[in-house]
Amino acid sequence: MTIAEKKDALLAELSGIRNSQERFAHLISLARKQPPLEPEFKTDAYRVEGCLAKLWFVPSYRDGKCFFRADSDSAIVKSIASLLCEFYSGQTPEEVLAVDPSFLESVGISQHLTQNRRNSLTKVWEKIRTFAAEHATV
Repeated sequence: MTIAEKKDALLAELSGIRNSQERFAHLISLARKQPPLEPEFKTDAYRVEGCLAKLWFVPSYRDGKCFFRADSDSAIVKSIASLLCEFYSGQTPEEVLAVDPSFLESVGISQHLTQNRRNSLTKVWEKIRTFAAEHATV
């Protein structure tokens, strides 16, 4: 699936949930289905600095594509980080860099987050963007 198709599908899924509280409950439910990171990744080397919640981010690159995983001790932070990781995983670095997550504003994701949680969203995007830029061929 292309990143444009993923974006359209994600926007359709999230815009179908009108209530912001239900939307976050849905994202938390999806995040809880994600397997937790293995203990060897829950270390300072993978910790996202600047977040109040403990948040770990694990990028990988194989077959010309980026893959991302995240975990947190906060359900809402894990849900936001997992949403970004799932969205950008399986894409080339150039595709990742072509689409920033500001499109999530149209479905009320960032507007309904506290400042600290918006900060976590920003930090994860910075990590994703930096990793993709390091692997881009352009």
